[in-house]
Amino acid sequence: MVRTVGVEEELLLVDAQSGEPRALSTAVLAVAESRSEGDSAFEPELHHQQLEFATAPRSDMRELADEVRRWRAEAAESAARAGGAVAALATAPLPVSPSVGEGKRYRWMADRFGQTAQEQLTCGCHVHVSVASDEEGVGVLDRVRTWLPVLLALSSNSPFWQGRDTAYSSYRSRVWGRWPSAGPVEIFGSAERYHEQVQALIDTGVLRDKGMIYFDARLSHRYPTVEIRVADVCLDPADTVLLATLVRGLVETAAREWCAAEPPDPAGASVLRMAAWQASRSGLEGQLLHPRTMRPEPAADVVAALLTHVRGALEDSHDFASAERALMDVLERGTGARTQRELLARTGSLRGAVAECVSRTLG
Repeated sequence: MVRTVGVEEELLLVDAQSGEPRALSTAVLAVAESRSEGDSAFEPELHHQQLEFATAPRSDMRELADEVRRWRAEAAESAARAGGAVAALATAPLPVSPSVGEGKRYRWMADRFGQTAQEQLTCGCHVHVSVASDEEGVGVLDRVRTWLPVLLALSSNSPFWQGRDTAYSSYRSRVWGRWPSAGPVEIFGSAERYHEQVQALIDTGVLRDKGMIYFDARLSHRYPTVEIRVADVCLDPADTVLLATLVRGLVETAAREWCAAEPPDPAGASVLRMAAWQASRSGLEGQLLHPRTMRPEPAADVVAALLTHVRGALEDSHDFASAERALMDVLERGTGARTQRELLARTGSLRGAVAECVSRTLG
């Protein structure tokens, strides 16, 4: 049976004219709620300048693609009625002073983490893939670790921060890494050990609850899924679908390896941090650390290795040909980070670049 996939995307709320981030989430959510015929897919996020939606679990990637585009279009329409626009950008290119959302949880985070929380206006893409049990899920977590930086590179879409080029392709990941529980982890070995480690982190009192376990990949505390959290939100919705396709392929491949008692790659978390840093720095424009060797190789070669690694799983779900085409497209045109820099060069301003990104968000 084909595993189901669901996607959570965070979008930036901006002024339709200036491109500057706008604290519109309350108004946009109210409009979206009034337009919905049932439960709304939208939720508030840490800051008033962003909005989140979640798809339903899907087995067919064409259905997932349709739903991602549908909710992006709905977000754009609701934002327009509230006097703004949405942009699938992982950081705000223009200067902003983010405002933390209402509610006890967000206020606690702001008080507890100070400037770290205040500056966390970042938009990611989280992919959920179904697993049969926590044991299988942890077996997957242990075996996808080395491939996650490649997903970060493929999704990189945050070169600008407070009006300046950061020299990174994914500066969001650098900002996100300030949370104390964020980043790569060591091998767990069993579900029991995973839950022990999570509880130990919560028992420190530093974190509020399981929702603040910000590992690059974790067991969802709400759904029977593995949740891959490493990616930037993608500018092009087609790249979101590619990301989800590759994540499902990675999860299925890892589950098969776990079932066959194949050991996970022993790379330590410190080395994985180097791989993530390299991915955030260069995206697909330079070199990445190869997941098998942790040595630098051309990004195109590492992406090809990822596709080869998951080929069997993608062929079984009839996704290989579409994933191969989509990967070749990304390698040719570049990620959102490259697109943003090209738009800046063409329009001559970050405002112009954001305006272009607003339209590209819909695909």
